[in-house]
Amino acid sequence: MKVLIWILGLIPVAGAFIVVNRIEPYILGLPSIVFWATAWLIFTSVFLSITNILLDKQEGSK
Repeated sequence: MKVLIWILGLIPVAGAFIVVNRIEPYILGLPSIVFWATAWLIFTSVFLSITNILLDKQEGSK
């Protein structure tokens, strides 16, 4: 379980190198920083929902 948490924590860092490493960083017509902030707003909600489901299952098994 701890490995999964570390992997999920490293995803934004790895993605930053791919997205921001360009001369004119536009993604879907948005400046890269705006796209990055919007994408991680959505991803954070998804990851928190997954974490909540996993924690509920873990508490239910005790």
